[in-house]
Amino acid sequence: MSDRVQAVNRRRSTVRARVEHVFAQQEAMGRMLVRNTGVVRARCTIGMMKLTYNLRRLAWLKANLEPAMA
Repeated sequence: MSDRVQAVNRRRSTVRARVEHVFAQQEAMGRMLVRNTGVVRARCTIGMMKLTYNLRRLAWLKANLEPAMA
């Protein structure tokens, strides 16, 4: 591969790595299957899974970054 292609691949792979980890954790929480009657309830369930992920991430960041800042 040329240097240009390798540079493009490196940039894309870093973005993919960050995004795929997020989706993998969300998939593990919800198993990619929403068993609800109606679109509104399904959206609510998915929203709660996203909220749970964000709160878990916030708790992890606070626990791991606060000692480094002190």
